[in-house]
Amino acid sequence: MAEFTLELNEDQKQVRDWLHGFAADVIRPAASEWDEREETPWPVIQEAAKVGIYSLDFYAQQFFDPTGLGIPMAMEELFWGDAGIALSIVGTGLAAVGVLANGTEEQIGTWIPQMYGDADDVKVAAFCSSEPDAGSDVASMRTRAVYDQAKDEWVLNGTKTWATNGGIANVHVVVAVVDPELGSKGHASFIVPPDTPGLSQGQKFKKHGIRASHTAEVVLEDVRIPGHCLLGGKEKLDQRLARARERAASGGERVKNAAMATFEASRPAVGAMAVGTARAAYEVALDYAKTRTQFGRPIIDNQGIAFQLADMRTQIDAARLLVWRASWMATTGKPFTSAEGSMSKLYASETAKKVTAQAVQILGGNGFTREYPVERMHRDAAIYTIFEGTSEIQRLVIARTLSGMPIR
Repeated sequence: MAEFTLELNEDQKQVRDWLHGFAADVIRPAASEWDEREETPWPVIQEAAKVGIYSLDFYAQQFFDPTGLGIPMAMEELFWGDAGIALSIVGTGLAAVGVLANGTEEQIGTWIPQMYGDADDVKVAAFCSSEPDAGSDVASMRTRAVYDQAKDEWVLNGTKTWATNGGIANVHVVVAVVDPELGSKGHASFIVPPDTPGLSQGQKFKKHGIRASHTAEVVLEDVRIPGHCLLGGKEKLDQRLARARERAASGGERVKNAAMATFEASRPAVGAMAVGTARAAYEVALDYAKTRTQFGRPIIDNQGIAFQLADMRTQIDAARLLVWRASWMATTGKPFTSAEGSMSKLYASETAKKVTAQAVQILGGNGFTREYPVERMHRDAAIYTIFEGTSEIQRLVIARTLSGMPIR
């Protein structure tokens, strides 16, 4: 088991510096253009694929880093470059995590490579969980998956929303209800292979921030997929549902559902994304405060500005520490007995919103214009307290974990 450390080793430092260089040289110069276009930045994704950042091998290396710091370090550097473009690069990872969390070894080896494609023909993948009436309330999910035993096929019907890469993905991972009586415990995850009839893109959303990342509805109309596209397999599903029914009958402990298994694994990574955005805004504000003069001196000479920057840096470092702790715990198999994963996501996302707002304030009128990047960073930061579990949901998870009570 890797000991917890705050010092990156030499290999990690090399990867960090490599990612930082890509973020500075490729992502940042393109950030404003793709934010304005509100389109998937395919050329940037292709560049990331060419150098090996957008690839299964790269994410596998970071995912299996024994210290747990590979993924958060990578997320921080890429999102330091730009949140919208970075999400377009890493968005496929959520679908991949869905397969890793719930799939068999054969499914992992079959489907994850198809999510990425290659440098000459890049692909993306989508994880589809939220619905128009079921976001945080996963128990209200309506998308149904019905097993056709005669054909060994699953038939999916429903509408998913807020899906990153939804409709443009080569592979979709869809969470659906297989046993409505079990509520959230009656869910399962499915692979929808490329070009499957019945899957279509619905509304594409025009968003406040992360506008270079494609977000859309996914409509499923009598989508038939082979039985082997059920993640984990039917035997495992039947066993899990049987245990859930027994526990429900006896009032026993709850069973985690397929979507929550994915979100639990990815929350520290989202916290790292927020840290990257916050750090970027802080650095812009710090440089601006050193060079901007008012009343004959740099504005950082004023305590009102200097103390804000001190607080910003302190909060960013505290957020990173929470993210690193949760990531290390997850990798080394230590249980989140105090909801440490949710803590990291909650604090880092709230920090990103606060720090980017302070950066806009420090830049004053300039911060409110698109001539400076903090305006975009502030818009982007708003998503961190919303997706993959709102701040309110994180607080609910933490409170329930600490108290052992069914707090509502």
